[in-house]
Amino acid sequence: MTDPEAEVRQAGGGDPATFRHEPVMAVEVLDALAPCPPGPVLDATVGGGGHAALLLDARPDLTVVGLDRDDVALAASGDRLAPFGSRVLLHRSAFGELGAALDGLGVGPLSGFLFDLGVSSPQLDVADRGFSYREAGPLDMRMDRRQPLTADDVVNGYPEDDLARLLVRNADERHARRIARAVVAARPVRDTAALADLVRSAIPAPARRTGGHPAKRTFQAIRIEVNDELGQLAGALDEAIGRLRPGGRGAVLSYHSGEDRIVKARFDHAATGGCACPPRLPCACGAVPVATLARRSGRTPAAAESERNPRAASARLRVLERIDAGDVG
Repeated sequence: MTDPEAEVRQAGGGDPATFRHEPVMAVEVLDALAPCPPGPVLDATVGGGGHAALLLDARPDLTVVGLDRDDVALAASGDRLAPFGSRVLLHRSAFGELGAALDGLGVGPLSGFLFDLGVSSPQLDVADRGFSYREAGPLDMRMDRRQPLTADDVVNGYPEDDLARLLVRNADERHARRIARAVVAARPVRDTAALADLVRSAIPAPARRTGGHPAKRTFQAIRIEVNDELGQLAGALDEAIGRLRPGGRGAVLSYHSGEDRIVKARFDHAATGGCACPPRLPCACGAVPVATLARRSGRTPAAAESERNPRAASARLRVLERIDAGDVG
């Protein structure tokens, strides 16, 4: 069993030049978390520390507990957040294990939390990580390189039916069956460039002319499978919401419909207490809401940000605020 102390460190160390990117919807995230009471804020996907640095700079009464399963990300965020000293605590953990991580660190009720989901630009930019469909690299895609499952296992080992299902589930890929059939027929697929070429050839020519790179959805779906991103998300959100103190706020940035459906469902559950009564009728089931939603539909980036930072274009920000049970009424 890993010694928790071995995975904990104060900010400092690493090479930020290898893991730096523009925080998505930075102004909107700061605005969302501005009403948080003083205390600890969980950054469940700290990455290069961009959002965390802005938050710490804006709010001297907050501390940040940063989690990430990517060791390169933690090294970079350590460097970037070093000026904030003891106000930052970093820990190597997937967000699906945030409960155990916070308990191990002795962190009490949260004043806020942030999830910035998906893959980061620096991970995409390093071909050896295997996330990119634009450069040749190994079929890896692991955010935590200690785990055994890789993209190679998925691409070269999953049955055709399972491949097709994950392409639909994780990326809403309309040509899932054609792509899965082409991949299985071409095995062994050696690297990311070969996979991208296979996907491109499997998709009908008219469909390749719109929607960006034809392999984008396939790579997204395989990355999500390798890292169990959707499988961890609902439980992690419930855990984070449950740890908020009254008045605490939670913010989530999602980048595709599968993520956003889960975020919306868990936020709605918190805001209704899981009420199953017919809409527009008084609740008779005894459900107790624990949060209110900042807005029903979430927010999207301004056009100028989407143009400047393509990664932001598909982002959606959802925000909730924890309430006392006594506030319901």
